[in-house]
Amino acid sequence: MAVKKIVSYPAEVLEAECEPVKVFDKKLGKLLNDMYDTMIEFDGVGLAAPQIGLSRQIAIVDIDDEFGTIEIINPEILETNGEQTGPEGCLSFPGLYGEVTRPEYVKIKAQDRKGKYFTLEAEDFLARAILHEIDHLHGVLFTSKVTRYLNEEELEGLEAE
Repeated sequence: MAVKKIVSYPAEVLEAECEPVKVFDKKLGKLLNDMYDTMIEFDGVGLAAPQIGLSRQIAIVDIDDEFGTIEIINPEILETNGEQTGPEGCLSFPGLYGEVTRPEYVKIKAQDRKGKYFTLEAEDFLARAILHEIDHLHGVLFTSKVTRYLNEEELEGLEAE
């Protein structure tokens, strides 16, 4: 397994629509393992393939809860509901944080590393993380949704809550 280099903004791959995954093989499994190692190394809760320079519909999310690591390939949002506003950052924007409003609830359909379809329902922070990563797969950056940027003091105050 290997830690990949994170692509920082500005980079074309971060703002492009990603290609669907059609081949589910050992190479894909290795890529997902490398993405997990990279996410952990850089202290993230999610990582999308464009963030390591690949324009493919692959993302992983792990917010350290009972769901564990969620591998999301070729995701489709089936339903959203409610609204939440909270702080977000992005590994492709080091040191930049802002308040973003997203749905409180999301239901998605996606494929796992073997190509098997599954549905997943998520709320709160997990919904936020999943939606952030799915945005990456469509070239949408969190900065386009920020209502207010946060400085370090504000961010630390929010983390203490």
